[in-house]
Amino acid sequence: MIASLRALRALVLLGGFYLMGVVLLAALLAADWLLLSSVLVNRSPYLMLGVVFASVMLAVPVLRGMFAFLPAGRRSSGPEGLAVTPEAQPTLWAEVREAARKACTAEPDALLLTADVNAAVTERARLLGLLAGPRSLYLGVPLLTGLTAPELRAVLAHEFGHFSNQDTRLAGITMRGRAAVLHTVDAFRAHDSRAHAVIGNLYVHYARFFLTATQSSARQQELAADRAAARHTGRDTTASALRRVPLLGAAHDHYIDAYATLGVPAHALPSVGEFHGGFRHLLAARSPEALTELAGSRGTPRPTPYDSHPPMSERLALIEALPSDGATHDPAATPALSLLHDRHGVLAALESYTLPAAAAGMRRLEWPELVMARSVVDASGWADPLSTAVRRALRSAALPGRAGPSTSGSAEGTSGRPDTSDVDATDSRACGIPGPDVEDGGSDLPGLDDVLDAIDAGLLWMEVADRMPKPARASRLTGRSARNFIRPALWDGLAGLVYLRLVEEKTAHPDVSWSGEAGLVLPEEWEKGMDSAIDAAVADTPDTKPLRRLLAGGGRASE
Repeated sequence: MIASLRALRALVLLGGFYLMGVVLLAALLAADWLLLSSVLVNRSPYLMLGVVFASVMLAVPVLRGMFAFLPAGRRSSGPEGLAVTPEAQPTLWAEVREAARKACTAEPDALLLTADVNAAVTERARLLGLLAGPRSLYLGVPLLTGLTAPELRAVLAHEFGHFSNQDTRLAGITMRGRAAVLHTVDAFRAHDSRAHAVIGNLYVHYARFFLTATQSSARQQELAADRAAARHTGRDTTASALRRVPLLGAAHDHYIDAYATLGVPAHALPSVGEFHGGFRHLLAARSPEALTELAGSRGTPRPTPYDSHPPMSERLALIEALPSDGATHDPAATPALSLLHDRHGVLAALESYTLPAAAAGMRRLEWPELVMARSVVDASGWADPLSTAVRRALRSAALPGRAGPSTSGSAEGTSGRPDTSDVDATDSRACGIPGPDVEDGGSDLPGLDDVLDAIDAGLLWMEVADRMPKPARASRLTGRSARNFIRPALWDGLAGLVYLRLVEEKTAHPDVSWSGEAGLVLPEEWEKGMDSAIDAAVADTPDTKPLRRLLAGGGRASE
């Protein structure tokens, strides 16, 4: 009964949102009729046309708002996901059916796995929720990866609580209405005319009223679903799941940024099944305290007055305030991911639903190879501006016997650059990777030895620094200010060349480092002395001897 009354209130408010447009149009028509039939009867026809034109200009945004509102908020088919059948995933479906049984509601018609740290239920109800429709349950694979089986049961109990409370049917009008008003406001913001701004402000104020009036309904739905979860799976298990979900969200965001998409600049992705599957490695390598620290470092989304969900702290406090039910929570319980049959096949199939089309053309590499590929791309990006500046300085200075960089000896001579001749320049540019610099000779750019020779020849501050990329305002700097401004770029360039040399000599090794930051591990003597050696090379009075001593050692002390 309460859900029906809330749905009726939302329906009335939605009607008011649409009625506002009708009233505005009626007011415009009435004003035009009054002006044209009484006030401006004997006035200039141009003035009368001006009044009509002004009314049309005001009516257009009103009509736009009404038409933007009509299709808005309709139930979509839900997020992209991989549909799994009871035959393919009997264990997971058994958990879903048991959760539905405990909630005294029907099982969903479809179960879809997604790539989000989330679970959701939808129902395509008809006649504004008077008639039931097909139900779908969405489960995020990252959620399965990070929760135990009992915690997953708490999540399922929460979602089926929405079904048993008819939140997805009658109260769904509220959620569709919230989507509709936000869509309409966005439609007005997309136009910057004065008329749109005036009319749009009216819709914005009504939208705020609607969101505020329906917020309590949306939040009560979530709190009621939390209580249902605590009833069916236990207070402590439900509280543990609520605490765990925000941590998993932050950890997953970090995983996607720092690991899953690590190789994109190198036109590469993790091996098939590992784009989503690799998340388990990060969770296994980090303690709960480390995950909490990670979540804190990424910050929490700032709440808004119109959030449909109560703050997690409030939800958690209400659950923990419930009387003890005697049920205990086991943090070492079976992982929820173990409920999946053929886990690798599922993770591989999920990629086809969640990765963009461009991913099909990318290389698939194991994690260490992926870290190495990204490290080479990064090092080349740091090194290329310096190498290009040195090449131009050498051409300008025309040093005796140094018409260009050496190309004798190995495949790349003394350039210290890994051979990348098999990389397609067009493909690399399409992925945001700098292609060969045609103007400056591409892969024939000077390497580490050439750069050090140029520094020893006195070209660093007189010739090379002036040819480094810099913003226009920095070109006005002189003396020490100019050197201090460009020094970090020179430092990075030398570091990039060192990394490329060590990769070439196979003395730098990739470290995926699930508990820290992926990158290269250098030989011990380089780890200890590289920074100070590069500092000396880019000092006001450059000294390359420390760096040359490290190079002479071959960087092979660790072998």
